[in-house]
Amino acid sequence: MDTNGNGRLYNIAVIGATGAVGKVFLDIIEKRPFPLKSLKLLASARSAGSRIRVRGDDLTVEETTPQAIRGADFVFISATDEISQEYAPIAAREGAVAIDDSGVWRMDPDVPLIVPEVNAADLDAGRRIVAIPNCSTTPLVMALAALHPVSPVRRVVVSTYQSVSGTGAAAMRELTDQSRQALDGATNIPGEVYPHQIAFNLLPHIGSFKEEGYTSEEWKMVRETRKIMHLPDLQMAATTVRVPVYVSHSESVNVVLAEPVAPEQARALLAAFPGMAVIDDPAVAGYPHPVQTAGADPVYAGRIRRDLSHPNGLAMWLVSDNLRKGAALNAIQIAEAMIERKQV
Repeated sequence: MDTNGNGRLYNIAVIGATGAVGKVFLDIIEKRPFPLKSLKLLASARSAGSRIRVRGDDLTVEETTPQAIRGADFVFISATDEISQEYAPIAAREGAVAIDDSGVWRMDPDVPLIVPEVNAADLDAGRRIVAIPNCSTTPLVMALAALHPVSPVRRVVVSTYQSVSGTGAAAMRELTDQSRQALDGATNIPGEVYPHQIAFNLLPHIGSFKEEGYTSEEWKMVRETRKIMHLPDLQMAATTVRVPVYVSHSESVNVVLAEPVAPEQARALLAAFPGMAVIDDPAVAGYPHPVQTAGADPVYAGRIRRDLSHPNGLAMWLVSDNLRKGAALNAIQIAEAMIERKQV
């Protein structure tokens, strides 16, 4: 089906098609009117040979090789950093656009880091490698971008509550297995994915510890937000926490603006911003939460109120499906934006 108005259909290769993000990507492409000509599913040698039904066709998963991506217009990569490092340049040399979900390319000054609702104009540089932000950065920059044109953002403090699917399928299995053991009375259950038990627990530790005692995940949020928002001097601090939730990341955000913005105006700005929705009715416990947002496309905002610690401050709560808008959906939207801008 062609929705781009130019009559052209596009060849897609998906590297990491059998992973957590890859499966969501295929679910979205099944239902979304993307102008698709052909779809090639690529994964490790271990997954090669399995079959997945997409848009009425039974497709065989192939091993990821340079030959397998030839002829693709878009190569979506959601695999290991090593795969991204190797295959994004190969895809670009073959004439494709590589849209990469790893952290390898995000801070490369020659690679645009894109959330289409926020900075699609950065695609105009014509680069053949495009990076997707960290899944905790995307909802934050969308909320900030809704407010920034009215009252520029001066300072951000964010604490995240990130689901285990952000680590991958093995982490989801670990949460399930540990939960069963904990319900049977086990304590201090060792894990293979996380350094401590994740079931019925919180871990204020995502990534590796870096400078100033912040983790790599926290530094990602800071640096990526500055790059996407074109605010290199933005004052910002992040604390990222892994929680025993399967899907959807949540964030508590305190933002200081150049001028005061009333909560009522902030709600209207957030609700009007593309890709966002507001659920904010305390009288009936109306606010977004992970169970509610898993499987949905928007970034949801709620608990929008004055920050009592600063006259120009706002506090809010954000929730979004990290596998969809945090990864797969954002990748597809980048491709759609490039098609609309006639860059492919």
